[in-house]
Amino acid sequence: MSKVLISQRDAYGEALLALSKKEERVVVLTADLASSTRIEKVARQFPERFFNLGVAEQNAVGVAAGLALEGFIPFLSSFAVFIPGRCFDQIRVSVCQNKANVKLVGSHLGFSNSGDGASAQSIADIALMRSMPEMVVLSPADANEVKSAVVAMAAYQGPVYMRISRSKTLLLTKKDREFKIGQATAMRRGRKLTIVGTGPILAKALAIANRLDAEVINCATIKPLDGETIIKSVKKTGRVLTLEEHSVLGGLGAAVAEFLSQECPVPIKIMGIPDVFGESARDPEELYQKYGLAEKEIKEEGEKLINS
Repeated sequence: MSKVLISQRDAYGEALLALSKKEERVVVLTADLASSTRIEKVARQFPERFFNLGVAEQNAVGVAAGLALEGFIPFLSSFAVFIPGRCFDQIRVSVCQNKANVKLVGSHLGFSNSGDGASAQSIADIALMRSMPEMVVLSPADANEVKSAVVAMAAYQGPVYMRISRSKTLLLTKKDREFKIGQATAMRRGRKLTIVGTGPILAKALAIANRLDAEVINCATIKPLDGETIIKSVKKTGRVLTLEEHSVLGGLGAAVAEFLSQECPVPIKIMGIPDVFGESARDPEELYQKYGLAEKEIKEEGEKLINS
């Protein structure tokens, strides 16, 4: 595992600029957060394909849907707490019911926006978006995977939502590896426990996996869920721990539990943000510690499963 730290939002800005150079149908929209989502370079180089629609996320979704229905490939970026939080109905009606080719990107996921407190911390966006028919939901593990995911999003015909982190996080995947929507990957092989995780918090699982002899699955696509890869691992280990920087209600853990309860019932522990709002902190790690998402707690929960 690399010790290099790169922010996913920085990678997103670079990838979107590169994509805009290659694909003239790409148009880029923001709800007055171009700098925060790192897409200002696109605005400078392609001003005719850049639209700042102000602090009006509902309207922005409508505009994005209209552009998609005219043959463009719109990428609309904001904080994950605002998209989908402030415009769920517009996404439902204008985007999903029309199967509009809109790409939504929610930055500052989970506790990565620690300094702005509860009102700006997104803990329920996966739950909202995976409940929506036609919507694909992505949560890449690192900056490398964000870049390849942007390419995959543009190639995919239909609505896609991707959540990314504000914080600088560890590189966990190889550069330029093809991102396949709907495919989970084993980041480490193990025999005693399956850890299914999503997003940059996977670094914590990898840090303790060797001590648990755990298999670590990177579920960068939450919907559609790669049940085949998960079952293959679970049949070997017999127990599952899920890990995400999202509420324990309705996120990746819920998706895995719902699937396994029908296909391969096994003991499962869902680890994520408890049923609470976030709070301000100087550093995301303070919140991981407070809410039981530090490496120590992940290891302890894994040991409980293994010894049960």
